[in-house]
Amino acid sequence: MSTEARAATAPGLLDTGPVWPSSATLAPGGRLAVAGVSLAELADRFGTPLYVLDEEEVRQRARAWRRALPDAEVVYAAKAFLCRALVDWVREEGLGLDVCSAGELELAVSRGFDPERIVLHGNAKSPQDLKTALRFGVGRIVIDSDCEIARLAAQAEGPTPQQVMVRVLPGIEAGAHKKIRTGAEGQKFGLSIASGDAEAAVARILGQPCLQLVGLHCHLGSQITDPEPYGAAVHRLVAFLAGLRERYGITLPELDLGGGFAVAYRAGDRAPAPAAYARTITRELTTACAAFDYPAPRLTVEPGRSLLAPAGVALYRVLSVKRSAGSVFVAVDGGMGDNPRPALYGARYTVRLVGRAESAPMRTTTVVGRHCEAGDVLAEDIELPADVRPGDVLAVPASGAYHLSMASGYNLVGRPPVVAVREGRARLLVRRETYDDQRRRDVGL
Repeated sequence: MSTEARAATAPGLLDTGPVWPSSATLAPGGRLAVAGVSLAELADRFGTPLYVLDEEEVRQRARAWRRALPDAEVVYAAKAFLCRALVDWVREEGLGLDVCSAGELELAVSRGFDPERIVLHGNAKSPQDLKTALRFGVGRIVIDSDCEIARLAAQAEGPTPQQVMVRVLPGIEAGAHKKIRTGAEGQKFGLSIASGDAEAAVARILGQPCLQLVGLHCHLGSQITDPEPYGAAVHRLVAFLAGLRERYGITLPELDLGGGFAVAYRAGDRAPAPAAYARTITRELTTACAAFDYPAPRLTVEPGRSLLAPAGVALYRVLSVKRSAGSVFVAVDGGMGDNPRPALYGARYTVRLVGRAESAPMRTTTVVGRHCEAGDVLAEDIELPADVRPGDVLAVPASGAYHLSMASGYNLVGRPPVVAVREGRARLLVRRETYDDQRRRDVGL
């Protein structure tokens, strides 16, 4: 049995995480099932490309974060993926919600999510984003630039001040790729502690009676496999909080550490459990607060990928197989239109044939998409059976986050549907985008 097959039946939330949902099982004949539902049968029933979400996996991971940090606010980062059913799951599991646009906010509130438990952030919020947030009365707005303070103050009419946080740069390099490291100096997010920009923003907010500063926000990056950078960030942020108290006489009660917690995309990838991150964060918070004689602020964390990615499996149908310059290319009916991550920052995946037995020897293969770009490569130099052929179904695990939320309409290929599975049943959450959908948007003559 291959490493991926063994991982299919491994329990979740391990330090070296499995790439498949914890409910995944492999039966003789290549029948891979998630939550008791055959993936090959789902491909036949709903067509491909198709995204499958294990509902119970999402819920279990939400509960793991709440257990790990019982006194903290756990907020789901909606940018990973959002739909109406997911809003329900997040609410039912007692999590808050982190949004970065009026669209995400409207979807959540229209589904009955409490605006008080919503955080709005983003480096360039539009006037519509801010107007919508104020209209609904979101719990926190994260200030990400100096000019945003005046814009927000001009729209906030009261009578209750809008609670805000300042996103700061702690000057820490963390994350799997330079394009997803957001806590270091010299990039578009946040306000630098080292340069004095963060303190200047705090001073301006304190001069706005319609805004109430409640704490600091930071986000170090994505796919952070070592908990220690979070500990370093906590120390620097508590030191900054203590300095603000000394200079302005304020004791800010909240500290939001963002997300970025790693998941396993391939066998052997390190993916610490929520409890591992929590131990480091709480240890350093206790140490730093004691060192600076600062009352422990209420913590917020924003897991997104770590809830959704391991719960998702993408299914594709093979369209062609060919050799070129000694390489084998397997082309499928999706690609960078529904998963831009490999093209954006070299993300690597596991791929498995499902629906029939692997009888042929394995060979090194590159799985490519259908889009008209040489960079449309889903998985490079992976092992697939030598007899893979058109019509076969390939499954890509750890596909629940940052695929469909980043999907495009390139080549006018419609975005795939999303199906939830639970206890042997499947239900459609998001239908496939059709040619009629695309034509209705095109109103020009």
